Amino acid sequence: MSTRTFLLPDLGEGLTEAELVTWLVAVGDEIRVDQPVAEVETAKSLVEVPSPFAGTVAQLHGEAGETLDVGRPLISVASPGVQPGSAVSTPGSSPAPGHSDPDGEAYRQEEKAGSGNVLIGYGTPGGHTAARRTRRPRTAAAQTVSVPAAVAAVTEAPAPAPVPAEVSARPAEALRCISPLVRKLARDNGVRLADVTGSGANGLILRGDVDAALSGLRAAETMEPAADPGSPAAPATPATPAASDPRTGLAVASRTRVLGLRKTVAANLTASRASIPEATVWVDVDATALLELRADLKRRHPDNTPGLMAFLARFVLAGLAKFPELNARFDPASDSTGNGGASITAYEGINLGFAAQTDRGLVVPSIRRADTMNARALDAEIRRLTASARDGKATPSELTSGTFTLNNYGVFGVDGSAAIINYPESAILGIGRIIDKPWVVDGALAVRKLTELTLVFDHRICDGGTAGGFLRYVADAIENPGSVLADL
Repeated sequence: MSTRTFLLPDLGEGLTEAELVTWLVAVGDEIRVDQPVAEVETAKSLVEVPSPFAGTVAQLHGEAGETLDVGRPLISVASPGVQPGSAVSTPGSSPAPGHSDPDGEAYRQEEKAGSGNVLIGYGTPGGHTAARRTRRPRTAAAQTVSVPAAVAAVTEAPAPAPVPAEVSARPAEALRCISPLVRKLARDNGVRLADVTGSGANGLILRGDVDAALSGLRAAETMEPAADPGSPAAPATPATPAASDPRTGLAVASRTRVLGLRKTVAANLTASRASIPEATVWVDVDATALLELRADLKRRHPDNTPGLMAFLARFVLAGLAKFPELNARFDPASDSTGNGGASITAYEGINLGFAAQTDRGLVVPSIRRADTMNARALDAEIRRLTASARDGKATPSELTSGTFTLNNYGVFGVDGSAAIINYPESAILGIGRIIDKPWVVDGALAVRKLTELTLVFDHRICDGGTAGGFLRYVADAIENPGSVLADL
């Protein structure tokens, strides 16, 4: 075969498109099986896409910032040592009688050497498990073969265009930058990672390297060449008039397409506000006792004390056990009744979501079966999921499986918020900042650590008595943590 074309695979949870963030290879590069070739952003996370083929990059199908549909060609790879225009054979197909199939055999050897890096619907097998091949029925519109081990289309391709000398001189390996955040920083500020020298181990490009390159670019932009007094003045170039907004009459500074995570967040919030008749209750809470309890634990166990969020999560879980109506989902057109009427779906167990702010936007990873965990286990899982979400590595199931959400917006220095329910859940509990306030204790005025709890709930699944009972239970647990923790 001369050229094989790899199609963008299904990246999970039925996603139909992805934004091409950056290419990790260039035309003319030699690549190996499972080498990351592109970084794409879906509505859920940032993903590196590995190649199922080894060979020479013949064509890159798309530009950075372009949105690609699943099943569209992503990259074409030419087999090394094969002259352009030679016959193309499909991996796994039989050669014509009297002809050998060296390229098909090469593909099979590449596949056997795979590392097991798998995305939904494609990847290469690792270990000793044999890969199974199945074929998709051919149609007149697209003569392709689907291989679960590598969703790729094999197409007839013309000889690749001549590769510039500077491209050919590049080393045949991916850029030494493994952090999605560092790549995003470079991309957003116009820094070419290929021009950056990494200061990390084995030349790894770190954030400080990109910051240094960015500082150099800004310094160069501020330096203007001095005019040559002996040369005639250049004719003035008329400035291009800025686009004007017809409603306000103001010039348009920029337009940003809503893609990826922001697009999903917008759709989710719109669905929540459009379909859920929400109600809100709130209460001021004295958190002094809880802070004192945690401070005492930290003095005695400095390396093994759960964070405050873990204690709050534990109180919320205990409250949901007493008021399970809030850990449910309202289905307006469910078929479970047999007549298409509305129903309320209750769960056995709690997947506790918590809001986490990342560079890509607000996400809500969830702790699976949080009701089975103590405060220390909750703390470990909160830290793991937060780091995974901020690195763009949280899985779709981790970001969409919650049944109740806890939102600590106090970290932004605010006291309260009319939060929007994380659709299709039925409630969200918000926690404001903890600050010193005057408070009456045993008839006397004292300075205490106060916070505000705000519960937003779907009024279709319960009434105010249930919502108020849950909120009061969590508030009492914060004010008297010892008595509640003794029962957990």
